[in-house]
Amino acid sequence: MAVETKPATRDLWRNSGKGPEGQPGSHGTRVPDLTVISGVPAPDSKLEADRNRPFIIRFGKHFRGFFDRLIASSSIVSNDPVLDVRDFAWTAVLRENWQAIRDEAIAVALRGEASPSLAAISPDHRAIARMNMWRSFFLWGYSFPIEDNLAQCPKTAEVVAKIPGLNSAFFSILAPGTHIPDHRGVTKGLITCHLGLIVPRDGDVRMRVDDRIVRWAEGETLVFDDTYSHEVWNETSGTRVVLLIQFERPLRQPGKWIADTFLKVVRRSAFVQEARDNIHSWNEAVKQLDV
Repeated sequence: MAVETKPATRDLWRNSGKGPEGQPGSHGTRVPDLTVISGVPAPDSKLEADRNRPFIIRFGKHFRGFFDRLIASSSIVSNDPVLDVRDFAWTAVLRENWQAIRDEAIAVALRGEASPSLAAISPDHRAIARMNMWRSFFLWGYSFPIEDNLAQCPKTAEVVAKIPGLNSAFFSILAPGTHIPDHRGVTKGLITCHLGLIVPRDGDVRMRVDDRIVRWAEGETLVFDDTYSHEVWNETSGTRVVLLIQFERPLRQPGKWIADTFLKVVRRSAFVQEARDNIHSWNEAVKQLDV
């Protein structure tokens, strides 16, 4: 089913109207600035972005290969870059409800400035999403519900609540002409699922996961291991929208203990709390703008 996305695209990616020295222009749209709202400047380098990561990620990355191998050896499902959706029965519920989920994304997440840049929300993404071309509308983040956003998307909220081991859920919105450079996730204890909602057809929109090239389809799910290097291209004139789910990998011991311990530390870290505060600050700013 094709979806006309031009109105939402114009709204979401319009010029902010900022003039010299970053001052609002006389004819521009007022856009919340998370670097002002949160008081946290965006890092100017990968080194500075690294410093903002939790201790367990910054120093644990040196041992990541060792821990990921232990987790992989305990995995109940495949360790391949791209996994079989049939191994995750709950993905059928996403596919069955994709149109209702898409409608909520269009009505809420693609409206005005409701979805901030992922770089503005997550300190960990500032090095790869600096151009405001990758936006997000969070429903869950590291097991914390975003109540304001969930309330606006009741059907999506109902569906994602059924996902076992849910860690994060958000609408991932990629602008036309965007390339997300090569990057990788922080732990093999999590697996990522995408539900295609809006997939432009006037060009190529694709993702490389390790040495696999995959493409989205509206109403279909894609499950992959984001600890493999991956990058994304939207070489179309339209906006690509997916519901991005991160969930806990099904594990036996001792991998389950390792993965659970890691996630508990990250969830309590200032890194995650800052992201939660940024989402709240953005939502409050958007309310003031009557978006």
